Amino acid sequence: MILLEIQNAAVSGGEARVEPLSFSLRPGEPFTLLGETGSGKSLLAQSVIGTLPAGLRASGTLIIDGTPHDLASRPAKALWGHTLGILPQEPWLALDPTMRAEQQVAEGYRFVRGNDKATAMRAARDDLRDLGVEQAARRLPQALSGGMAQRVAFAAARAGGANIIVADEPTKGLDVARRDEVIALLMREVRAGGGLLTITHDIELARQIGGEVAVMLHGKIVERGRAEQVLNAPRHPYTRRLLAADPSRWPPQQPRPHGDSVVLEARSLGKSRGGRQLFSNRSLRIHAGEVIGITGPSGCGKSSFGDILLGLLSADVGEVRRDPQLAAVKYQKLFQDPPSAFAPKVTLRQTLDDVVRLHRLDRARIAPLMARLKLLPGLLDRYPGEVSGGELQRFALLRVLLLDPVFLFADEPTSRLDLLTQRQTMELLVEVAAEQNCALLVVSHDEALIEHISHRRIRFGEEDAARLSGSPQGVPGEACPL
Repeated sequence: MILLEIQNAAVSGGEARVEPLSFSLRPGEPFTLLGETGSGKSLLAQSVIGTLPAGLRASGTLIIDGTPHDLASRPAKALWGHTLGILPQEPWLALDPTMRAEQQVAEGYRFVRGNDKATAMRAARDDLRDLGVEQAARRLPQALSGGMAQRVAFAAARAGGANIIVADEPTKGLDVARRDEVIALLMREVRAGGGLLTITHDIELARQIGGEVAVMLHGKIVERGRAEQVLNAPRHPYTRRLLAADPSRWPPQQPRPHGDSVVLEARSLGKSRGGRQLFSNRSLRIHAGEVIGITGPSGCGKSSFGDILLGLLSADVGEVRRDPQLAAVKYQKLFQDPPSAFAPKVTLRQTLDDVVRLHRLDRARIAPLMARLKLLPGLLDRYPGEVSGGELQRFALLRVLLLDPVFLFADEPTSRLDLLTQRQTMELLVEVAAEQNCALLVVSHDEALIEHISHRRIRFGEEDAARLSGSPQGVPGEACPL
């Protein structure tokens, strides 16, 4: 039995192109498109579900229940909710910021399945309880963690009765524990006999889901087969390169030397939230050009610590000293969730032009930085929601680098990037920080990445939380004195 069949699907227009390809979804048989940012995998999925950005054209045929539909007419939009459930790569963009979680899930039951309001609300609460997020029912999306928002979006996607889920980068930005929760959600759908099309750069996600994997590069599928074969014994050089880009396989490197001047000092910081102590007695001195990494589980205060250093959040106790002679704009943050850092109805070109004009910067620096970040010029005329999460994160990095910061707090800066782009981006970030003598504080769940790039490392969420490592290999050392 075939739930959905795609014949010769292709995308054309502008600089984007996806070559014609065909595949089908069967009950309980996942199909995963794997590749780096810009490989065309998300464009292919958008052509199938009918959400291609303006200026791009889809061609090919979508077959549902034996009936063929021309992809150029975006037929899948009529199937949303009751046949196709869409799980987008940014759950916050899929959820209405003015509606509570239970209301958003109830809409599918009420307006797609035709249930009355009371029945729809009961079903929505049951779904949220079943997914372990009953406490999110009365919350607005902005009050949810990434993992909770993703589960609410999953419940909303399934509420209309869809038996086919299209999941676009469903685990990006999540730590290992939250990623495994999303994988468990997707596998429930598979075991129930549903169809699952996943678009991802997360190799571990593809490995755990199993089924069939197709590896994309420059709009073409370069390798295709069972997940265990493609991911354990790849035949194509690109697939081998993709697997080798995991930070645990990066070759060792000597950390770059950094300066002696101090750009920021923190003394005896402590912070509690919701009646729970996140951290206490944290002291740190950061030097120009120094790279410091922070690791630890979700919820242990890593991001809060960085926000306090920037003055975006107040500490309960302790103090932070920044150079009073420098403008506040010289202390910058690279956000984990790039959509929250961009105006959704302003093009990326206008966003960068506004920064250049406001701070009297050199506009000529934009093009070479875009080239170094592998960003195509045509992306400038799109809105934030019309580029991939990885592309948007690199635009966020570009915008920050234009300001020549002396201190940059990068909060999970590569969680939305594929492995190849992650390596290129982190190497560029460290390289530019050294060139500009900018101190860099990086938060990441990836221990191997932090060990590779850092001069020093801070571990949060451990008994010895106040102690720092003295080398990128993680040898324990004394807490940084002030």
